[in-house]
Amino acid sequence: MITRFEVNETNKMIEHDNLDVRTITLGISLLDCCDNDLDVLNEKIYKKITETAKDLVSTGKDIERDFGIPIVNKRISVTPIALVGASACKTPEDFVTIAKTLDRAAKTVGVNFIGGYSALVSKGMTTADENLMRSIPQALKETDFVCSSINVGSTKTGLNMDAVRLMGEIVKETAEKTKENDCIGCAKLVIFCNAPDDNPFMAGAFHGVTEADAIINVGVSGPGVVKSALERVRGENFEVLCETIKKTAFKITRVGQLVAQEASSRLGIPFGIIDLSLAPTPAVGDSVAEILEEIGLERVGAPGTTAALAMLNDQVKKGGVMASSYVGGLSGAFIPVSEDQGMIDSVLAGALTLEKLEAMTCVCSVGLDMIAIPGDTTASTISGIIADEAAIGMINQKTTAVRLIPVIGKGVGENVEFGGLLGHAPIMPVNQFSCEKFVSRTGRIPAPIHSFKN
Repeated sequence: MITRFEVNETNKMIEHDNLDVRTITLGISLLDCCDNDLDVLNEKIYKKITETAKDLVSTGKDIERDFGIPIVNKRISVTPIALVGASACKTPEDFVTIAKTLDRAAKTVGVNFIGGYSALVSKGMTTADENLMRSIPQALKETDFVCSSINVGSTKTGLNMDAVRLMGEIVKETAEKTKENDCIGCAKLVIFCNAPDDNPFMAGAFHGVTEADAIINVGVSGPGVVKSALERVRGENFEVLCETIKKTAFKITRVGQLVAQEASSRLGIPFGIIDLSLAPTPAVGDSVAEILEEIGLERVGAPGTTAALAMLNDQVKKGGVMASSYVGGLSGAFIPVSEDQGMIDSVLAGALTLEKLEAMTCVCSVGLDMIAIPGDTTASTISGIIADEAAIGMINQKTTAVRLIPVIGKGVGENVEFGGLLGHAPIMPVNQFSCEKFVSRTGRIPAPIHSFKN
């Protein structure tokens, strides 16, 4: 039972420390929409989404009003479209029609984003998978709210290097297709290793095939709350530091649990998971970087950054799992550069580099996220960065991801503005030495020995 006392306590966090529920994400299975006729398939998809999600936004607003808890986004995730469209879609252009249908459905029900324009290709690509992947640049150009994700590897299967190579090309093509809008299409495209089936955060959300017909997943966020709590124990030892983070994460997660239970009850849709990630925003005081600096770093990127982030991530998880029996998704600390003013400041100060960010991703929730790079970066270099990040996930049995934005026409030191929660970012330098011969090899990097656990 969640008490009114807890609600009142968290209301103080909302007023002063930017605590919010970042998203209620309604996962919808589209497997029952599959059809050989493309027109019929699109009609079924539109009908299923608009009927299932018709009350999602209004219910979220009602919960906001009743409990005084900001719910920033209301979103939808769907079954990976490469599976849903496999029978009807014979070309990349066929898949683009589904992207437009998803976009139209999202606008009808009023959500912020719809995720699931996805393919799962960790071991190999079907014809449908490859067609969807090749359709991504055009699909993201012609839609506003559609988000795309591709899973190119896992600890169990290894890395599909054919898919890694292709996705480097797709990221570059997506940037070209959307260059009039600062290459915004790339901000809605993420490449995963070990992608979770129940992640409520965009751009990587999709509705896994093991999930129920519809499910409610909630993502909470409160980096400002954690920073405020740590300010009150400044100078204390690590035991006090860790206990403070755990207790704060517990309280944040309880807010998410309350919202998830209410949304599930009011919509008549089962509750899935709470994702207790610390997801920053460009707002002042809502930064993961500022938490790390409060812990004792002059700037994020300084020696000790990876250790501090590892501790923060672990304590967030330990506190969160005590607050909810169903913690899932990514759950930890996000480090997207463009969405975190503290990260941006560290890049501008010369403290934070792409290589240091890669090291940090070994111990946190995701990976190289919302990083702007020079527009002339080659597709093979992007593939190499994807491979590096995916290898970290594969070996460490964790989720890693890449969301790079090669900004066409801009170079190191310039800035790109995305707006809203996507924020803005300085263009970061990329290693200029080539990996062309490496990523041009065909086939798979085998799974690591510790994947063999049966």
